[in-house]
Amino acid sequence: MTKPRLASLLLLSTTILTPSLAWAQDSSTPPAPESPAPPSASVETEAEAEGQAPEISVPGGAIIVTGQRSRNAMRTAPQVISVLSTEEIARTGEGDIAGALGRVTGLSVVGNGYVYVRGLGDRYSLALLNGSPLPSPEPLKRVVPLDLFPTSIVASSLVQKSYSANFPGEFGGGVINLTTKAIPDKNFLEIGGGIGWDTETTNQLSYTYYGSKTDWTGWDNGNRSIPSALQDYFNSDQVINPTSDLAQQLGGLLVNGRNAVIQRVDHTQPNWSADLSAGAKFDLGWGTLGVIGAAGYSNKTQTKQITQQRAQGLTSQQLFEDFTAVNTDNRIVGNALLGLGLEWGENSIRWTNVYIHDTDKHTGLRIGHRENNAQADYMNQTTAWYERQLIDTQFVGEFKPADNTTIDVRAGYANSKRLAPFEITAEYLRTNTDTDQFGADFVNRLGNGNQEPTTITFSRLNENVWSAGADLSHMFVPGWTGTVGYSYQINSRTNSRRSLGVYAYGDQNQISNFGLLRLDVLLQPGTWYLIDNGVNYGLELREPDAATSVFDSRLLNHAFYGKLDGEITDALSFDLGVRWEYAKLSTILRPVGQAASQPTDLKNEYFLPALTLTYEVQPGMQVRASASKTIARPQFRELLYQPYFDPDTNRTYQGNPFLVDSQLYNAEARWEWYFAPEQRVSLGGFFKRINKPIESFLTGSESFITSYGNAPKANLYGVELEAQKYVRLESMGKFFETRRLLLLGNYTFTKSELKVSDTDTVRIYGAGTATSLATDYFMNGAPLTGQSKHIGNVQIGLEDTDHLSQQTLLFNYASKRAVSRGLANSGQPDVVENPGLTIDLVVRQGIRLSENKEIELKFEGRNLTGRGHQEYQQMEDGRVDYNTYDLGRVFTISASAKF
Repeated sequence: MTKPRLASLLLLSTTILTPSLAWAQDSSTPPAPESPAPPSASVETEAEAEGQAPEISVPGGAIIVTGQRSRNAMRTAPQVISVLSTEEIARTGEGDIAGALGRVTGLSVVGNGYVYVRGLGDRYSLALLNGSPLPSPEPLKRVVPLDLFPTSIVASSLVQKSYSANFPGEFGGGVINLTTKAIPDKNFLEIGGGIGWDTETTNQLSYTYYGSKTDWTGWDNGNRSIPSALQDYFNSDQVINPTSDLAQQLGGLLVNGRNAVIQRVDHTQPNWSADLSAGAKFDLGWGTLGVIGAAGYSNKTQTKQITQQRAQGLTSQQLFEDFTAVNTDNRIVGNALLGLGLEWGENSIRWTNVYIHDTDKHTGLRIGHRENNAQADYMNQTTAWYERQLIDTQFVGEFKPADNTTIDVRAGYANSKRLAPFEITAEYLRTNTDTDQFGADFVNRLGNGNQEPTTITFSRLNENVWSAGADLSHMFVPGWTGTVGYSYQINSRTNSRRSLGVYAYGDQNQISNFGLLRLDVLLQPGTWYLIDNGVNYGLELREPDAATSVFDSRLLNHAFYGKLDGEITDALSFDLGVRWEYAKLSTILRPVGQAASQPTDLKNEYFLPALTLTYEVQPGMQVRASASKTIARPQFRELLYQPYFDPDTNRTYQGNPFLVDSQLYNAEARWEWYFAPEQRVSLGGFFKRINKPIESFLTGSESFITSYGNAPKANLYGVELEAQKYVRLESMGKFFETRRLLLLGNYTFTKSELKVSDTDTVRIYGAGTATSLATDYFMNGAPLTGQSKHIGNVQIGLEDTDHLSQQTLLFNYASKRAVSRGLANSGQPDVVENPGLTIDLVVRQGIRLSENKEIELKFEGRNLTGRGHQEYQQMEDGRVDYNTYDLGRVFTISASAKF
């Protein structure tokens, strides 16, 4: 990152921008664990099992642990699972569940909270909340970014890696099931807050814009409301006439000092958060009623100085683009949870309501060069407001009408929204030529053929998910249980992105005079009607992407399944099931001013079998083997051919209506030894054959459009190793009498390969032929997108068994992974990300004031080595930094009081 570029950005902020404005903007004590058994007592009996098991709720009741039974879920579950309990989540100190899941064996977090299981991309990971599906607030995804979920509302997180028929068939790498908190054990009130310091951001230079007085809350006060005249235009289903009176009227409403004027902040505020939770339990005589509520708020700012380069060919010396950007994101998250639970006998009813509101106030400046005009400097500014919201309400009933029969029913409604009004981008050009009167100044000439137009974009996403299911289980004889079930799901999504561009086709010399002005002055209402001495400045308002601005998507899914689990011998048990699943996925484009396109329909039905065998070698030691078939479907936006620009990734995407489902054939074997309470070691191997995996690739020599196709085949295989050990320390003296050392580590080796022969073909929409050679788009032997060969986690902790006192070092490592394909037919390498090693420190200390009052103090040190984000293409003669920036060390102090 070059100093002259940063200096140029700072200089610009004092010339074309306004002066700086000053502005301001859980975990509970774990139960005392039991001492590890001595080496001679290597068998973990039910009575010795670790304290209180976590709450887990999944469809079909295959693994439901209520928290009132002392069981080791990982050991007793019929499938290969990993479970993060409330205490384990708290030990990591992570603020959202995506970060906590990054510590689980074989899991990695990519991008904005997307969790990859065993190196497979986000499309192969299924996320559920209390066993019910969730909608995504992202236009390009159907999976949910898990950084939306604060850890304060999650009781446990289950990751199941081997398939069972009670889960949806769209289960590629695994399922992640989050269980929210339910009936509390006792009445409580907990209040907490924290403050954090980012060494790359806090008290450093950053950028912002005014927006509204209430931006610090994450909600706009109405300043970003769409003017009625503009809303009428959007509702008219007509494409605007660029030179009409309506265009001039609307043009004067789009840009003002509140939404487009970038301001310097010389001393950026610290990060801070607050949360509140409470619960009550009522004895009704015939049953128990529980109420639990939680609310939280966090406000974090991050500034990144980014190197953004694009290679034109196979050399790092010839760049199509070479920019340095400074982006500031102020992210505000508010959340709330309300749960009601009723238990009587062995029956229970739970009603859970979750609300999450996540806002990103984005401000960016970037400066650099383009190959087509290497002498000139280009400067871009961006102001945006991205508002995401998730509402989820669920009903779950678990009933036992007879001793050997259970019935589970569930129903849910979830809604996600993403709103981004007045997303403004503008480009200024400094020609650096003597023949240009303004060659030494940055000038915004608007869209004129040499410069990109100033654009004002309004995007909106709304998705509803209705789901329901019922399961009936009956134990025929001791140890033999049969289950049948049905589930229904319908996703309905509408997405619109209305982008208006400002062009100027009048006298360019006169336009240059105005192009020196600040953007809100340049595009004030009077400019649109201005004629000076007979010169018409020729401002036009266009909607160039009207043909691709609105689309609707729908997914309908019906499924029936049957499952039988039993014990063949005292040592050998099985879980056998098959799922029949029907799904219809439809996507339809609705061009503005034109008839809707023919829908892209993908309709299939599958029988998906699954078998797991578990053999108990000796008490506490067992071997599992499983085999199954699962599927992966295209995401909604991937079926639309029309290009779509995603401002979050600064990339253009183009779908492929010829995409089809991927089918996965899975096999796994695993050895597990639970040699003492809370202690274990396991070693497993897995293999997946994927027919027609959906892979991304880059197309176009300069436009860098990401598209998708079904590669012929892919293989993925790997090994997982996990161990957890406690070491008693009483021999080291009185201070260590009640303390123990935690040693926890996991490592995953994963290798994937695309299988592409010279005769394989692929269907690419718009390629000009019915089929194309697959080698033109995919490279034989290339790894799957997003897959790291090596993933490792280590936790070394010291903790007190009598009261809350934990000091934990956390190490996380992930090797390089491809995030976007290079042009296969040009030999251009993939764009790779290199996460590397990060080290965190979490210290938790409880202070008991009385029997019912306790204070928890927590210190977190994140990214202690200062590891940055590296995303690049490695050419033979050097590196092209696609999206590379430094990341700060983050230090946070927080406290919570529980009554």
